[in-house]
Amino acid sequence: MEDKIKAVIEELRPYLNSDGGDIEFVKYEDDIVYIKLAGACSGCAHRNATISNVVLSMLQEEIPEIKEVKEC
Repeated sequence: MEDKIKAVIEELRPYLNSDGGDIEFVKYEDDIVYIKLAGACSGCAHRNATISNVVLSMLQEEIPEIKEVKEC
């Protein structure tokens, strides 16, 4: 499961990098993916929207059992 999650995160990384940000997989537990945002993303006012609208959506397309994405 973690390998699938990491693969999706690697697909997202270039988009975040283009805005000066980055994303890191921390862990997967109880159908929740824990991530860490870095760079410009860590202080961005839109990070919650990015997590719920982009990260969660892309992960659920590949892995429907994921219920939530939380930032550590």
